[in-house]
Amino acid sequence: MHAQTLRQYDRMGLVTPSRTRGGGRRYSNRDVSLLREIQRLSQEEGVSLPGIARILDLQRQVSVLEKRLIELGEQLRAARSPHTSRVFSVSPTGDVYASRPGERPRARGSRALVLWDPRARD
Repeated sequence: MHAQTLRQYDRMGLVTPSRTRGGGRRYSNRDVSLLREIQRLSQEEGVSLPGIARILDLQRQVSVLEKRLIELGEQLRAARSPHTSRVFSVSPTGDVYASRPGERPRARGSRALVLWDPRARD
């Protein structure tokens, strides 16, 4: 691919290579794959460069939406899971603790000081 073509693609934002300290372009394997796809769309399919830019933008949007769909699916599964049902226990002092269904709350150590005087029983 001609250097002028690469510069044009960079200016249009079709491919954004990293830069060296001297300002030269450094293309990653992903960039090279993208350049090949751009070349294929342009030469074999006859798609204009603005059309290619739109296609690439839509592909990025689809990728973002697919990731979000996976995240939402995981959240939905977690919400429907029987192990994540929300059960709470309340201590005699009124403290509330989250627990699982069928799980007994752990005994929490008391910080109260109790003085017992056997003479005071009467």
